[in-house]
Amino acid sequence: MRVGLFVPCYVDAFHPEVGQATLELLERFGCEVEYPFDQTCCGQPMTNSGCHKESKATEELFVRNFKDYDYIVAPSGSCVNHIRNNFDAVAQTDDVKHVRARTYELVEFLHDVLKVDGFPWAEFPHKVTLHNNCNALRGLNIASMTELRAEKFSKPRDLLGMVKGLELVDITRPDECCGFGGTFSVFEEATSARMGQDKARDQAKSGAEYVTSSDSSCMMHQEGCAKRLGLPTKYIHISQILNGERV
Repeated sequence: MRVGLFVPCYVDAFHPEVGQATLELLERFGCEVEYPFDQTCCGQPMTNSGCHKESKATEELFVRNFKDYDYIVAPSGSCVNHIRNNFDAVAQTDDVKHVRARTYELVEFLHDVLKVDGFPWAEFPHKVTLHNNCNALRGLNIASMTELRAEKFSKPRDLLGMVKGLELVDITRPDECCGFGGTFSVFEEATSARMGQDKARDQAKSGAEYVTSSDSSCMMHQEGCAKRLGLPTKYIHISQILNGERV
């Protein structure tokens, strides 16, 4: 299958290794992956701030870049949630509908589309706890929500369970927001920082050596809070673990 790789702005600027790991991982499973060089932001920051009209040009460019691919895959639940569920500034043409329906976050693409059954190259002999981004959890249903009386499932846990040596540990309040929230962390800095500190303390209490997530944005925030608190926890994107990277 022909896959268009979408690398979010913050991944490109701060964690390019996540984009590289995503590319390599998809190629390991036989995907023909291409990276459109004209891609920019998907428009999520503007839409999240209520500036829907301002995101129109970005959304139009995104559609032009990715309309000809079988699937679009990104290592970011928040960006994928925006494309799939909030891509409303543009006219809903067939191309737009195709892009919205065919855009997947990396974990759900591996789990639901490729239906992978193993990562024989991956070994991660560490205690790891999982953070599910709010948009991925509640917008993309990447896992069951603890506040609902429903059947429990977790797509990231299913994949991480296939990694040799990896031990998953739980935190006390797994679904609580870490406070990043994109522009929220800018306009409500004090509240955002306190939420991030609470999350980082909870992660450290679990005994986890590493925190992993399908969203680098949340982990950037949490890692900053953990460092300021003097906590030893390390942070790594799930694509890097599944791709067999050693730390």
